[in-house]
Amino acid sequence: MLNHSLRLGRIHGIEIDVNWSWLIIFILLTWSLAVFFFPQLFPSMSTTTDWVVGAISSLLLFVSVLLHELSHSLVAESEGIPVHSITLFVFGGVSDIEQEPHSPKDEFLMAAAGPAMSLVIGVICYGIFLALPSTAPSAIAAVLLALGFYNITLAIFNLIPGFPLDGGRVFRAIVWGITGSFQKATRIATAVGQFFAYLFIFGGLFLAITGAFLSGLWLVFIGRFLNNAAVGSRRQAELETYLKNVRVASVMNPHPPEVPAQASLEDFVENYVLARNLRALPVVADQTNCLVGLVTLGEARTVPRESWPVTPVSSVMLKVDQLTVAYPDEPLVQALQDLTRDDLNQLPVVQNGQLVGMLSRSDIIRYLRVRRELSN
Repeated sequence: MLNHSLRLGRIHGIEIDVNWSWLIIFILLTWSLAVFFFPQLFPSMSTTTDWVVGAISSLLLFVSVLLHELSHSLVAESEGIPVHSITLFVFGGVSDIEQEPHSPKDEFLMAAAGPAMSLVIGVICYGIFLALPSTAPSAIAAVLLALGFYNITLAIFNLIPGFPLDGGRVFRAIVWGITGSFQKATRIATAVGQFFAYLFIFGGLFLAITGAFLSGLWLVFIGRFLNNAAVGSRRQAELETYLKNVRVASVMNPHPPEVPAQASLEDFVENYVLARNLRALPVVADQTNCLVGLVTLGEARTVPRESWPVTPVSSVMLKVDQLTVAYPDEPLVQALQDLTRDDLNQLPVVQNGQLVGMLSRSDIIRYLRVRRELSN
């Protein structure tokens, strides 16, 4: 979902990534704990200890945010909604959930799971902090208090009914349940989300002008992020309205250019890439027209030019089991999600193993343009 991310591994089949921008919040949080929070509440700790404990607390908060996002993702998977990845970045975390919830109940449970997890972590940490004996090391008490404070704050902040915050998604689930319309609920929730976004922006500007410059600037950034996300969600809902009940077969190109598996790379480059200005072609078996792969100019470049006449495209192509494909009866919305998720420009369309068409982003754009012209 976010570029320039470091892959940490997988949990329950879900990819866990950390975006480089997370370093910003790590540094800011460590600095605020070491300079303002700990010196006032734990004056017995040295400056070095303040910084070390601040860094440890920030890392543990990272784990807390990960558990927050995992809660969303595991509830989604329990409802039959696939989750591709979780990415932690400067504003927290985001789960790459591959489709919208199926019902208001699913939306409500998925959205509420994250704040519930943060609240549980916060209450447990703060409860342990209160139960510590007076002889307990200050560093342990400091970490527990910081985790309790920030997790409870995170839970409360996320319950603000400003889409796409968790509270905004809970609000959308409620409106969806009342109106029975996902699109209408999204329009209302994103409008409320934009209201809160502008509230953050103007509130941040006021703080910056009156002296709290860093706090104000941070609120402005959060407001801009929320506003952009709300606008994007509304456009996505509008797009899904246009594409509702549309199948891939209605939009795909049913007669795409294709290249035989035994054609040479020289033939591919000369007669397809240069002659027709094409960059990628489906590869089919010579007699059966079964899709066996996809070849692009990038694969051709991996072979020395002098070998192109004797190198078949089948030896360098991406094999069919490496490809994301679409099907004629598949909802167009699902195919668009596949194109977006995998950052692709086109999908081969297959039926019973045979190539029956190609679906590209430009095909979808043309279809949407015609629909809009007709609606006007």
